[in-house]
Amino acid sequence: MATKVLAPRLGEGVDELTIVKWLKTEGESIKELEPLLEVETDKVVTQIPSPATGRLLKIAVPENSAAHVGEVMAWIGDPGERLPDAGAQASKAPASSPAVSGTSLPKTSVSGDGQGFLSPVVRRMAAEHNLDLSRIHGTGLNNRVTKQDVLVYLEKRAPVPGAAMPLDTGTHATLLPVTAIRRQIAERMQLSKQTSPHVLTVMEADLGRVVAHRQANKAAFAAEGINLTYTAYFIASIVAGLRAYPLVNSSWTEKGIQVHVRINVGMATSLGEEGLIVPVIKDAADLSLRGIAQAVNDLAERARAKRLQPEEVRDGTFTLTNHGTGGSLLAMPIINQPQTGILGTGAIQKRPVVVTDAEGTDAIAVRPMVYLSFVFDHRILDGASADLFLARVKETLEGWHD
Repeated sequence: MATKVLAPRLGEGVDELTIVKWLKTEGESIKELEPLLEVETDKVVTQIPSPATGRLLKIAVPENSAAHVGEVMAWIGDPGERLPDAGAQASKAPASSPAVSGTSLPKTSVSGDGQGFLSPVVRRMAAEHNLDLSRIHGTGLNNRVTKQDVLVYLEKRAPVPGAAMPLDTGTHATLLPVTAIRRQIAERMQLSKQTSPHVLTVMEADLGRVVAHRQANKAAFAAEGINLTYTAYFIASIVAGLRAYPLVNSSWTEKGIQVHVRINVGMATSLGEEGLIVPVIKDAADLSLRGIAQAVNDLAERARAKRLQPEEVRDGTFTLTNHGTGGSLLAMPIINQPQTGILGTGAIQKRPVVVTDAEGTDAIAVRPMVYLSFVFDHRILDGASADLFLARVKETLEGWHD
């Protein structure tokens, strides 16, 4: 009997995943535990091994389509082996299901006279682009319309680059398909703003000592294969602040404020046009500057190469976003739920500031300055407690020593 390849549960609360790539084609041989496909959840791509040895007889869920946990994604067995009806379970669903926001979706004919299963991704795209799916040729199982079929259709009907695409509103614009990562970002940002009352407080820090320390030590770190970035210093200063004010390292729950014992600092990492991801440095309070720098290098590199594990983007208790890498001086980042706060660091910029010497004499000097933007959940922190935390971060940076 053929072996079912079921969509696995890759983490608590994860009920759906997206098929990124099948590593084997139908009819191709595969061994047990050999990588079979790549799936994406929480913006992390994970390889799924084959549960059996045999041939990949049928792919039930094509690439760029969503699969619910427990859903059959494929069958593995012997050549010529009879398979269950792949579409039987799907055909039990209503022919027309409500789309996102309650909009009725067009239907698609999969065999000339029936109605076929549509993945949530396809339904969403159809609603967004006002598509009649019966006009799109399906290449999936039982001629099912897949996400790739929709993308091909949109590309063919799209105007030449630079031309406008007419919309139903009477205006002219170009519609861009929304990626799974971009949709996750949009959903989480909107959820965060609806969940927490966001408040921003800003301080600026003199990074003279940090700059000098980095300049004196980056060659030694590089000799060990470590790129000593300013991110490591920011994370170390966050740890100092969280140690001094543990309430910032917490989450709101209906039963009370949950103060976390572990300090797990997430660092927002850009994936270019694909969006961003937040890998987490677990137990950052146990690490030296060298250990933090190593973790920053490793997680950032694997994040951009899409080689993170699902557990490496979970369980964060605080987040750093270094928006200054793009030249931004000041920003108001959005809290990474269910955390209490997020710290944004701007571009390090030499500016004239007033400094006071040991004798109390003021003078104007050029110093490397940075704005620190702390956004916090006002249900948990008030302005005074938030400022105490941010002041400790500032003091740690300005008084940096080994």
